[in-house]
Amino acid sequence: MVPVQRPMYALALRLVAMAVISVMLLLVKLTGEHGIWLPEMLFWRQFIPGVLLLGWLAARGEVSRLRTQRLSIHARRAVLGGTGVFFTLGVVQILPLAEATVLGFTAPIFAVLLAVVLIGEKVGPWRWMAVVLGLVGIAIIAGPDRAHLPPTGLVTGVIGAFLVALISIQLRDLGRTEEPVSVVFWFSAFCTPPFALFVLWTGAPHHDLAGWAMLVGIGVTGLAAQLLMTAALRYGSVASVVVMDYSQFGWATLWGWLVFAHVPPAQTWIGAPAIIAAGIIIAWREQVRGSAAAPRLPAA
Repeated sequence: MVPVQRPMYALALRLVAMAVISVMLLLVKLTGEHGIWLPEMLFWRQFIPGVLLLGWLAARGEVSRLRTQRLSIHARRAVLGGTGVFFTLGVVQILPLAEATVLGFTAPIFAVLLAVVLIGEKVGPWRWMAVVLGLVGIAIIAGPDRAHLPPTGLVTGVIGAFLVALISIQLRDLGRTEEPVSVVFWFSAFCTPPFALFVLWTGAPHHDLAGWAMLVGIGVTGLAAQLLMTAALRYGSVASVVVMDYSQFGWATLWGWLVFAHVPPAQTWIGAPAIIAAGIIIAWREQVRGSAAAPRLPAA
């Protein structure tokens, strides 16, 4: 049965999801400053959601929901997704939270370019304008001040956003046949072993209570955010709820100021609105295109 659309409820769920993600990213940055190596953090980020999901399904007698005929597709998605997570969370440990978050907003821009290259989608003037606007925003944020935004961080953030866009195309395909809970579980199941090898290789020592609390917090908030975003898409369309994603910039700026005493410079305040505007234009055009493609009922 198709769920009843509840647009305002969907927007609220997405807004809460973004707040939860901002807490996860704050914890990711804190683990880096705590001396916890990125691959180990990624291991716990994937392992904890997988165990919690499996336990929840087992308690409800619904493990069968994880059955799939597309295991190889899940594995391919995990390779790209695991690499994408490495870059999208890695940039948080390199750059200030606000700048790292804004670079993540460039994913819709790359999604448009990938749609043209990979599936030959026709892109109109509005979306091309959004792509140009977003690229200008990146150039403004990058600016001449390399101390504020080192090239390593900029490249890491852009690669992460590109991979997120690439993964989104795969997720559209998986979403045709797979339940969201199955997609999340198999992603964790395939990503956990490689990250575990990194942990064993480094021989990372046991951490103090604060370190363990941060690692568990990253796993729990990551799972909560995924479930909230999935629920939001159950009651509203992607194009209608994605606008809430840009609230992350406000949270990232707040956490950066409160925890790290960092206030973004002028170039970030100028470039960020350009990137956000580009994303909103793309979301708007997706909604318009979706409405135009929807079948119309005959007049009564």
